[in-house]
Amino acid sequence: MNMIAIRASGILLHPTSLPGQFGSGDIGANAYRFVDWLVSAGQTYWQMLPLGEVGSSNSPYTSCSAFAGNPLLIDLEELAKQGWLDPQELIPDPGFKSDRANFDLVKPYRLQRLQLAAQRFFSRTDDTRRSEYQAFCESEKHWLDDFALFKAIEHHEQFKEWDHWPELLVRREPGALADAKQRYADEVDFCKFCQWCFYRQWLLLKNYANDRGIRIIGDVPIFVSYQSADVWEHQDLFELDASGRPIVVAGVPPDYFSETGQLWGNPLYRWDIHEQTGYTWWIERLSHAFRLFDLVRIDHFRGFVNYWATPAGAANAINGEWVLGPGEKLFEAFQQAFGNLPIIAEDLGLITPEVIELRDKFNLPGMRILQFAFGDNDSNYFLPHHYTANSVAYTGTHDNDTTLGWWNSAKDHEKSFAKFYLHSEGREINRDMMDALADSAANTVIFPLQDVLGLDSSHRMNFPGTIWGNWEWRFSWDQIQDVHTEMLSSLTATHKRNPRIAGDS
Repeated sequence: MNMIAIRASGILLHPTSLPGQFGSGDIGANAYRFVDWLVSAGQTYWQMLPLGEVGSSNSPYTSCSAFAGNPLLIDLEELAKQGWLDPQELIPDPGFKSDRANFDLVKPYRLQRLQLAAQRFFSRTDDTRRSEYQAFCESEKHWLDDFALFKAIEHHEQFKEWDHWPELLVRREPGALADAKQRYADEVDFCKFCQWCFYRQWLLLKNYANDRGIRIIGDVPIFVSYQSADVWEHQDLFELDASGRPIVVAGVPPDYFSETGQLWGNPLYRWDIHEQTGYTWWIERLSHAFRLFDLVRIDHFRGFVNYWATPAGAANAINGEWVLGPGEKLFEAFQQAFGNLPIIAEDLGLITPEVIELRDKFNLPGMRILQFAFGDNDSNYFLPHHYTANSVAYTGTHDNDTTLGWWNSAKDHEKSFAKFYLHSEGREINRDMMDALADSAANTVIFPLQDVLGLDSSHRMNFPGTIWGNWEWRFSWDQIQDVHTEMLSSLTATHKRNPRIAGDS
C-alpha cells in the first residue's frame, strides 16, 4: 500500500528528544512507549531527523557517514540484558537533565559503556550473538569496512580532517590501508560492534512500530559532510582539488532564515561522474534508507535541479552561484532500481518551476508549512485551501520556531490574518493551526510534539545558521497529559485521518 496516498497524521520527534535516564533519548524502552502513545493518539507516522552519527555541533545533518547509525542512540539497558554491562555501570551521571541533552556529558558516558560492552562481547568466544555480528559485518561490508577504518584513523590522527592524514592514507594506497586495519584492529572492531548494536536494535523497534500500524519517516540530507567516510572513500565523486580539499561547497543564498544565506560547507557532487557509474552510490544510499524507514524525506530536494555553489573558504554564502543538478536522470535511475519511490520532497525555500516539474513528474509529495502562510493574503501558497492531496503539511519543522513561539513574535498583520483565516481568538493558536491542517486536503499532516503540547520558543529544536545550543530539547512523560492524547485522537478521528478505524481509507 502506498502509505502517502491515505489520509493520516503523525508526530515529528527526534529520538534524542525522548525521555530516559542516560542524558538523551535513545531507541530503548521510551521509544517503544512513544510508539504505543502514537497508537493511542490515533497517529500513523513517526517522523524523525537523520539517524547518523553526529559531529562536534551535534547536528544530525552533519554526519560522518551516509550509512552509519548514531551510537548515542543505542539502548544501554538492552546491552546489560545481553550480559555486556553490569547494573552498577548504568548509574546515571548526576549532571544529566531531563529537559536538555548535554552532549558534553552524554557522549563520554555512553561511549565508555559501549566500549565496556564491546570488550565483554569480544572476550566471550562462545557468545551466541557472535554469528549474528559476523553476518552483519559481511552484509554491510560495502560501507562498514571503510567507515570503521575511517573512525579508527581519525581517532589516531587527533581528529584532523582526512586530507591532513599521512599522504598514503589520504590517497588510500592499498598497502597503507591494510597496515592501518591491522594496527587499529581493536578500534575497527569497536566501531563495527556499535553499528551492529544500533542496527539490531533499530530494526526491532521499526518492526514493533510497523506491527502496530506506525510508519517511520526518515530524513536523508542531500549532501554529506566533508569529514566523512563517504568523501574519503569516494573522492572521485566530489568536487575536490588534487590535495583532496573542496573546490566549492554547499549552502543556500539569502532567504527567510538568514540575510547572508547559509554556508553549509558540504562538498558538492561531481554529477557527471555519478552518471557514469549509473548513480550506484546514490542507489545504495537510498536502498539503505528504504530498509530503515517506510518513507524518506530528502532534505533540500531542489538541489537535484540546481544547487547553490559557493567557493570554498568564503565567509558567507552571498557570492555563490546556481549550478545545474542531475534532474530527472537521477530519479529515472531511482525508479528503475526501486519502482515505487516512497520519497517526500523537501521543496521549501526559493522554488523554481523546474523543481515543481521534477517533483510532479515522479509523483513525489512536497511540503507545506503553515507558519509561512500569513505574511500577505489568501493567495499564499502555504494556506490550507491551496493544499493538494499529494502533499505533506506541517505547522512547522525542526528548523522553525514552535507554533506558540512563532505566534508570540509574529507581526500584527500576521496575527490578524491568522485569526481571520483560522476563525481563531488566538488563545490556543497551536490547536487552531493543527485543526486547519487536519481539515485540509493534504493526505499527510505532521505535528511537531512541541505544538501538540503548546510549548514556547524555549523548546525549539534548531536555530538555522547557528552552531551551538541546538538539537538538545527533550520532553518528559509528565508533560503529555490525557487532554493532549484525547485532543489528538479526536482531531484525527474528526478529520478521518486514522486508517485503523473502519471506514477510513
